[in-house]
Amino acid sequence: MTNWSEVYRSTFGDLVRYLHRKVWDEDRAHDLAQDAFTRAMQSGETPDNARAYVFRIASNLALDEARLVVRRRRHLALLKAETPAHEEPDPEEEMEREARTRAARAALEQLSERDREVLLLWDAGFSYTEIAQQTSLAIGAIGTTLARARRRLVDAHAELEANNAARG
Repeated sequence: MTNWSEVYRSTFGDLVRYLHRKVWDEDRAHDLAQDAFTRAMQSGETPDNARAYVFRIASNLALDEARLVVRRRRHLALLKAETPAHEEPDPEEEMEREARTRAARAALEQLSERDREVLLLWDAGFSYTEIAQQTSLAIGAIGTTLARARRRLVDAHAELEANNAARG
């Protein structure tokens, strides 16, 4: 029998961080994490690895979310609705934070889906064994895949920075 309370306590923070890097909205990441746990508990299944099971559900929810966002953007482009402007307490700090987030997101989007998934799972605290189970990669390939994915991420970020500096 799965102790969902313990799984929740030990996994929720990592799951939110993982989802945030998938949907780029902290509030939405929290909501999706809650949904993932709700679905996992309501499924009636007793998985061998509850943490991996919840992450798999969350990954599917994030994919559904991405599809929904694309549909919404298309719809909003048609409506061209105006949104009211609101001021941030410290505009410079907010601009810097947004620039860092855009840079990280752009660099992550340069990676293949497999590299991005392995990096995000590792960042969420998954072990090599759990990453292998989640991604269907051989456990022996995880270290190499992670190292290459990290290198590609650093290279993509550096390239984007160089392009921005050249424009700037």
